[in-house]
Amino acid sequence: MVDKVAISGKTLLREPHKGSRGVARSTAGSEAAERRVIDLSHVLRDGIITTPGLPGPEIGDHLRREDSAGSYAPGTSFQFDRISMISGTGTYVDSPNHRFAEGADVAGLPLARLADLDGLVVRVTDGRRPVDRNALLPYDVRGRAVLIQTGWDRHWNTPDYASGEHPFVTLDGAAWLAAEGAVLVGIDTINIDDTTDPDRPAHTTLLAAGIPIVEHLTGLAQLPPDGFRFHAAPPAAEGMSSFTVRAYAVVSS
Repeated sequence: MVDKVAISGKTLLREPHKGSRGVARSTAGSEAAERRVIDLSHVLRDGIITTPGLPGPEIGDHLRREDSAGSYAPGTSFQFDRISMISGTGTYVDSPNHRFAEGADVAGLPLARLADLDGLVVRVTDGRRPVDRNALLPYDVRGRAVLIQTGWDRHWNTPDYASGEHPFVTLDGAAWLAAEGAVLVGIDTINIDDTTDPDRPAHTTLLAAGIPIVEHLTGLAQLPPDGFRFHAAPPAAEGMSSFTVRAYAVVSS
């Protein structure tokens, strides 16, 4: 069944939920436009581990539906939930404050660097580990969200995900992205840096330039090379250097 919803003179046909991919069709006048909304985030579940050694989220009841019923009219009840988690949980964005004490925190990140961005996919699925300047040179990254697809997300929630063999962005690659004007950089691995390098040069270079980093993306193979809009806005949480996001792309066709 398809629901019809009228908004500002337009009729949106809303299809039933289909997992991670939704389709909305907008009809205005005689032309019909179709778009796909593609989820690029890992699902958070109670106890799931993002980075070994760091705790998973604790998700549970604050007030159960049946316990709330006495406070409302007959037949009316509400569920209140709670979650306790560290900032680096699931798919998340790093702000400059993650690396630099004086840098902007999550609440200080401009929405213009997080939402409705012109997106670009850099596909590096040939098994190489370092994503260096030469791998990026063919792309026009200025003013765009640069999403690096390595295919490493296939190891999510397995021991291999944190094995230390994941692809990463090198110092010269990060410096090139910053110099060429990328507005956001994302990757589908456990870390944009080589986790055996304690200097963390990609984080240092990109965050020093005010470029947010989105790690633990997934599903980038579903995207076209470009021509889509990318969104990864977290809550405006003051004092948080990183925060979980529902990253997604809107693809028009």
